[in-house]
Amino acid sequence: MPDISDSIVSGDSDYNEAVDLLNDKNYDESKNKAISASNNFNKSISQLSGIKDNFTSNTNDVYKSYVNTLLEELKLKMNATGDLLEAIDYYRNYQNSTGNSYASEANEFMNDALEFQNVRNGLVKDNPDLFK
Repeated sequence: MPDISDSIVSGDSDYNEAVDLLNDKNYDESKNKAISASNNFNKSISQLSGIKDNFTSNTNDVYKSYVNTLLEELKLKMNATGDLLEAIDYYRNYQNSTGNSYASEANEFMNDALEFQNVRNGLVKDNPDLFK
């Protein structure tokens, strides 16, 4: 799972950089970072889906919950990134009201993703023997 973790960390970093660049009205670089974030989140989703496909009846329920929670978190982050990309395009075309709507939705998706991240972190904290 280290590769998955690295992709998520990179995706989070790219997303945050995209937001900062957007705030600076650097639309091209913001879009590049948002695309990179999307690629990183997508890579993690693909890898986790493969892991989930190999679950058996013997797979630990906490581990299953962790993977399912992480998948939900990543889907929300993908939605946030998609809305951020839309916002960038609208801002670039001077359609600030619509851009603001997409940016606001992106923030909502990311806030929802953070709730899943907190649940996931709680699973790790409550089960240290499973997550070494």
